[in-house]
Amino acid sequence: MPLAPGRNLGAPAVVQQGVQSPRPFRGRQARDAGLVTRGVLAGPTTRRLFPDVHVAVEAPDDLRTRAIAASLLVPGAVVGGHAAAELLDASCGPVDAAVDLIVGRHRTRSRPGLRVRQDVLGDDEVVEVDGVRVTTARRTAFDLACRLEHVEAVVAVDALARVGRFAAEELLALRPGARGTRRLPRVVAAVDPRAESPPETRTRLALVAQGVPLPDLQVEVFDAHGIFAGRVDMGWRRARVGVEYQGDHHRTDMVQWRRDQARLADLAAAGWLIIPATARTLRRPDVLAEQVMGALADRSR
Repeated sequence: MPLAPGRNLGAPAVVQQGVQSPRPFRGRQARDAGLVTRGVLAGPTTRRLFPDVHVAVEAPDDLRTRAIAASLLVPGAVVGGHAAAELLDASCGPVDAAVDLIVGRHRTRSRPGLRVRQDVLGDDEVVEVDGVRVTTARRTAFDLACRLEHVEAVVAVDALARVGRFAAEELLALRPGARGTRRLPRVVAAVDPRAESPPETRTRLALVAQGVPLPDLQVEVFDAHGIFAGRVDMGWRRARVGVEYQGDHHRTDMVQWRRDQARLADLAAAGWLIIPATARTLRRPDVLAEQVMGALADRSR
């Protein structure tokens, strides 16, 4: 039984025999509309995310789902922080990140998985994504940069600046004197929105912190005949040395693995040495940095 037109319970399809909604919904509203019963809400077909906010048990248990659920708690509330970045397709936070909910003057308490903030946002600081009010990419980047430690702040601004297409320097003019703004200049100086994933940003920052020269990003490589050989996450053009971050899918996805091997062969034929970086090597950035510095020294000779 689909929802009647004009009713917004946060769920497009809630039925009494069970819940088939891919989106979170308010339980009491669904009950009052005759779409579910208490038994259904307490049964095995639903999962409770927040007080009176439920979702079908088949729905993914991820930050996006929790963000949509939190947005239903307070009318007019705005999702911020890592949850806003997730909805803006600029994923940059941990999978278990709490949802930031900006509630204006409402008195709502924080609870596990939910961080409530009383703040007043300008109209130009809010955008609607998938039916949810979220802070804009620029405002989200500002909030995270002011709150997170340096590396994760740069990770967040890299991702949000790439998606939001704004210059990191614009953050310096937002809310002068606000808490945490003193750390902004250092964060902004380290940002490069050409990074295509948080691990790439962490790799770049780890290498630079170990004394490796700042690499260029998304380097396009051509062979001796001018034929495009591939693009490298980060590299040093003169030495023709590159570093590529390889997530688990590069190892477990056979199609991706074959594609990687063919591309690495093309890059090698073009004279490039590619050093792989993984989550494991990032735990020992000194070892990775030693490999890179050794390769740069050998190539320079």
